[in-house]
Amino acid sequence: MSNLLEGLNSQQKAAVESIDGPVMVLAGAGSGKTKTLVTRIAYLMDDMQVSPFRILALTFSNKAAREMRERISQMTGLDIGALQVTTFHAFCARVLRQEADFIGLSRSFTIYDGTESKALMKQVLGRRGIGPKELNPKDVLYYIEQLHHNGYWPGRKDHDLDIDESDPFYSYFLEYTEELHRANATDFGGLITGVLELFSKYPDVLKRYQDRFRYLLVDEYQDTNRCQFDLVTLLASQHSNLCVVGDEDQSIYSWRGADIRNILDFEENFPKAKILRLEQNYRSSKNIIEAASHVIARNTQRKGKTMWTDNADGESIRVIENESDKKEAEWIAKEIVRLARSESIPYTDMAIFYRANSQSRIIEDALRQINIRYRVIGGIKFYERKEVKDLMAYLKLVVNPKDSLSLSRIINVPVRGIGATSLRKLEDEAVRSGKSLWEALESLVVDFSAFSHIRITAKVKSSLTTFVSFVQELIALNEQKAKPSDLFERALHESGYWDSLKAAKDHESLARMENIQELGNAIAQFEGDHPQAGLGEFLESVTLDTTTEESDSLGDVSLMTVHGAKGLEFGHVFVTGCEENVFPSWRSLEDGSGADEEERRLFYVAMTRAMKRLYLTFARGRMLFGQLKFNGPSRFLLEIPKDYLQWVSPKGVAKGNGFFNSSSNDNDDFDDFNDFDDEPVIQVAAPKPSSKFPKGSRISHGLYGEGQVLDSEGVGVDEIVVIKFIDGTRKKFKVKFAPLSLVN
Repeated sequence: MSNLLEGLNSQQKAAVESIDGPVMVLAGAGSGKTKTLVTRIAYLMDDMQVSPFRILALTFSNKAAREMRERISQMTGLDIGALQVTTFHAFCARVLRQEADFIGLSRSFTIYDGTESKALMKQVLGRRGIGPKELNPKDVLYYIEQLHHNGYWPGRKDHDLDIDESDPFYSYFLEYTEELHRANATDFGGLITGVLELFSKYPDVLKRYQDRFRYLLVDEYQDTNRCQFDLVTLLASQHSNLCVVGDEDQSIYSWRGADIRNILDFEENFPKAKILRLEQNYRSSKNIIEAASHVIARNTQRKGKTMWTDNADGESIRVIENESDKKEAEWIAKEIVRLARSESIPYTDMAIFYRANSQSRIIEDALRQINIRYRVIGGIKFYERKEVKDLMAYLKLVVNPKDSLSLSRIINVPVRGIGATSLRKLEDEAVRSGKSLWEALESLVVDFSAFSHIRITAKVKSSLTTFVSFVQELIALNEQKAKPSDLFERALHESGYWDSLKAAKDHESLARMENIQELGNAIAQFEGDHPQAGLGEFLESVTLDTTTEESDSLGDVSLMTVHGAKGLEFGHVFVTGCEENVFPSWRSLEDGSGADEEERRLFYVAMTRAMKRLYLTFARGRMLFGQLKFNGPSRFLLEIPKDYLQWVSPKGVAKGNGFFNSSSNDNDDFDDFNDFDDEPVIQVAAPKPSSKFPKGSRISHGLYGEGQVLDSEGVGVDEIVVIKFIDGTRKKFKVKFAPLSLVN
């Protein structure tokens, strides 16, 4: 017997050792959920001698899956190469590629992201003479998304959805699905419904996977939708060794399909299920945990847990009442400065949460005014930037020439004289002949005379011929197993894309060139990690991995929505906008049907991210939708027992919850914000090894020219620098990837 169970509490041990039959582990916030799940998998392999080939663990992010695999490997020291710890979408993509012959797609099918799905839907609607002003493609895609969430595919009969097949949206759905198939592609939702359809039509295929995976584990079960529930149920139906881990009190994603009934009705769906509760919190102070527990206890849609902790009581939760949203932001900025200066608390240990992204603007203004470094979590991701998507479209076309959407995106990028009119003619010809756009294009350039009914100028003919020849060469190189980096370089330069940006010589084009260089770095890094992998594997890793781009921080305060904060923890947390119609949101108050309970769960999530200090701030008056609103404090503030609170108003401090005045006027929490100087806050750090590019040094960048290092952190491959260039531009680089050299 190994020592895997050492350090686990009694409930965690029970969750690890209960390996037979269905088990639901209700894991409260900060209760060691991941540790328990990882130990359970290690226990199956190490103590119970279960082959990793027989285990499937499903989660919701590639980052979580990677971390779990690493921890399991460290725990057991075993070869876990056959162990599948992966996301729902990645698992289904693998199944569909392995069983491609059954679904009428090739193994090189493309996975469309949201932008590509929108472009395809615009094409579908455009053929019917429906423009974006008449019908937003996103509205139809939302309709399709709901069908996917509920596990519906065209022609499915055994479902309980109320589908009106005479609805125009349904006909758009059918045509959209046909276009995907014609392009040898699927969208994200179609990955899971595609597997359900496969298993439904081919029971022998389903049985192969049931036979293989004898132990099934699902993380964050409260976030699953009905489609994912159907998949899990099918896979587990033979051996019934299903373990799900989740917390109904943290179910906050109904807007993207999560169905809380999956966790509430677990015993009904699996009558022999064992229910275990992880109720000891290891993260937060006792005051925070007990206060949060009082708030969430008001919900009715829950299984019920009594969270507790051995941690110290900690400080009272501070409720900060402000005159306005501007004063609220200024108070937060001032308190961050105080924590940094007086208590030497690093910025990385502080976070500001808000209910909606629109609330961040005024907070950012206040932070900038006194030079507090911050980063907004959840901005435009790297792989969603135009220039990156353009180059990715070239590469997708090389792997899957039938990908008409990628082809239409780059056929005139950079400009080749193949405008929208010419493209529409080519698209119409492809539809008429039942071919993909690429197939129609290849036929056209072989013999233009055979397509005399398509009126194309001599200049366009020349451009098409050159373009097709160029892409054919790339396809041939890919089939010869050329390195992804070589294909990328040829696509970048021989397409003329790089030269077109270089010729522009403006700041925007320079930034785009920098992003393209970073894409090249990503491909090179992928090659280093996967020497035998080809271009197709790189593209799939990018499409499935939403965490490919990691934010580097030089010690910044983190700003994010509460939804974005789930799964994170910080020593000191500011939850802003704790007012009626803000948090809870006005939409939830109007909607009813359990929306108010989800808002309370969201507030509970916000509270339980804090480890040491929790600030709940609100404004008496706030600008909303262009008008000054007086909403009053959030109901959630009033649900916290007064013994856990210190309520601070502009006129005083008091214990309890409510509007208070104090005879004492000596508290300095509301000094004039402008009393602060605007010098940067200096945080004292321990001595560190000298960097390659220390602060104040002069450097030369291969693209931007000369500049001066304003800030430097880390050494070696982890060194990050902030540089101010001659024209005043400031940029942050990871030294490992940037073309930098010192100037004497």
